[in-house]
Amino acid sequence: MERVNPSKFKKRTRLMIRITTKAFGVVVLAFLTAHQAIALAQVVPVKAEDTASRNGNPAAGVRESSSGDDYLIGADDVLAINVWKEPDLSRTVPVRPDGRITLPLIGDIAASGTTPRQLQASIEQDLSKYISKPAVTVIVQEVKSHKFNIVGEVQKPGAYVLTGPLTVLDAIALAGGFRDWAKVKSIYVLRPGPNGSRSKLAFNYKKVIKGGDGAENIQLKMGDTVVVP
Repeated sequence: MERVNPSKFKKRTRLMIRITTKAFGVVVLAFLTAHQAIALAQVVPVKAEDTASRNGNPAAGVRESSSGDDYLIGADDVLAINVWKEPDLSRTVPVRPDGRITLPLIGDIAASGTTPRQLQASIEQDLSKYISKPAVTVIVQEVKSHKFNIVGEVQKPGAYVLTGPLTVLDAIALAGGFRDWAKVKSIYVLRPGPNGSRSKLAFNYKKVIKGGDGAENIQLKMGDTVVVP
């Protein structure tokens, strides 16, 4: 029987280990490469509008930042007008009592009675005479036009801004409560109607606070006048 040389046996063993290791590495690398290719193929594609906004197209990102479409701009509101990539044309402006605002290049433009999106479209149309494809956002920064009045026997009669849902009880609290001789059962709200008419809505304070007819505690609207006789 042939005697095996221990040194040669060790060298052969090391060589076999190296060959096996390299072969295993190649197999693992091939597996990982295939796995990565599958993962990349399963990536959800980016929407075209998202890519467009990242590449400098303002249509996808800028236009969506306007204020609510149903809000009607009025006198004394403060508007933030932003013209994309035109800082000299962007500014914050108040709506004048005549319902107009003034902007560079286009001058005066009607704002009162329009929504932010409608005003945005008007500004873009006027600016298109001077710059290519202007992209504008209109944000109502301060709401000051939506007001109601409270008059008569309250501590602080006057005009108040409607910054959100507000009832007749809320209005009385804002006005500091009643004076001594207020006829709290005979309060009413004058609400403007079409053609300059006004409707009269009764409010019995005693009944409402006792849990009576809660329907009388109506939400106020712009132009309402709460009368406390």
